[in-house]
Amino acid sequence: MLDRSGTRHLLFRDLPTLLRNDDLLVVNETRVIAARLFGERTRGTARVELLLLHPAGSQRYDSQALTWLALARPARRLREGDRVRFGEFGEATVTKVLPDGMREVALSLPASLEAFLERAGKIPLPPYIRNETVAAAQRYQTVFARVPGSVAAPTASLHFTPELLIDIEGAGIEIARLTLEVGLGTFRPVTAQRLDEHVMHAEAYEIDPSAADAIERARKRRRRIVAVGTTVVRALEGNFARHGCIKAGEHITDIFIRPGFRFQIVEAMVTNFHLPRSTLLALVSAFAGRERVLEAYREAIARGYRFYSFGDAMFLTCGYGK
Repeated sequence: MLDRSGTRHLLFRDLPTLLRNDDLLVVNETRVIAARLFGERTRGTARVELLLLHPAGSQRYDSQALTWLALARPARRLREGDRVRFGEFGEATVTKVLPDGMREVALSLPASLEAFLERAGKIPLPPYIRNETVAAAQRYQTVFARVPGSVAAPTASLHFTPELLIDIEGAGIEIARLTLEVGLGTFRPVTAQRLDEHVMHAEAYEIDPSAADAIERARKRRRRIVAVGTTVVRALEGNFARHGCIKAGEHITDIFIRPGFRFQIVEAMVTNFHLPRSTLLALVSAFAGRERVLEAYREAIARGYRFYSFGDAMFLTCGYGK
């Protein structure tokens, strides 16, 4: 835990002791889809991989969409007009060649997209996870996972268990749920020389009316709003920055939270440890103060804390208040 008084070292099951009775905990209900596809190019029978990111022309997952933006590997093997066959499950035709290894592809399927992904797709586990079993894929879904659409898990939520949720709810702490579809850009490193030159990716999110009402009530009554993960922070702060309140509905955010940003909604957050030159580390540094965060990271590294998706977590309070 990192707050104004310094750091404390706890187990994640101690989270309820850090929460106040009147806190509002906001979580992300997104579910990772089996968007990783391995197929064979019909021209020359080369093996290729496609990672479906989102439908062409929309950031929102759509089970009816058949034209998608995809990351191709190796991209040099796929030219416009090439077809990739996925056994008897269907095929994709490259309709556009885009920069950075991206391709627009049109799917031709004998069944629904959801059936195709279930049969031919794999959960896009991070590359450092070598375990490709069904159990590993299931473990990459959070206990909150309900709404399909992400290509990566909101990793802060991976720490939660059904038993911990029972403890939190038993303590009378209110939970609100939204959905932000985690895209590939979340994990892409910052390559620009200056942070303000980095082009932030856009992500789709949805806040239903009951969640929006709960968050607005908490904000107006000055109750503490605790975000589980940077995805929730981006959704809430991006929504308020655009509307001046928490507005229900489907939205897109490309907000880039970096040092100097003034938080209006979130006062505490749960998040994993993030890598250097990442937009996630910039967000956390903006939230809790760069030097405080870096000092906490040095302490965590000295104690052998783990990074990456299944690494350790931090509970942070906002370094500058509201």
